[in-house]
Amino acid sequence: MTEPATEPVTEVRKHLSETIDRACRHETPTIITRRGQSEAVLPGIEEYHRLCEAAERSEDEWLNRLADQAESEGTEGSVPMEQMATLLRSEN
Repeated sequence: MTEPATEPVTEVRKHLSETIDRACRHETPTIITRRGQSEAVLPGIEEYHRLCEAAERSEDEWLNRLADQAESEGTEGSVPMEQMATLLRSEN
């Protein structure tokens, strides 16, 4: 993936198709600005999926570390892993 391009939303509107092509075919995401402030980013679909998978792996690793820590501390007052994951996800 190359360095992202930065464009104001008004320019992205004018040539959305080219912005999408740049993200998908050239693996160059576009940071979209509004009034000079970064507001959103348009990555290609493959990059989006890669980021989602990385986030999921990271969350699983974190939950596993929590479970290992809880197991090493004993089981009194503990909850099943699935319930703990549901509770933690609902807080986010």
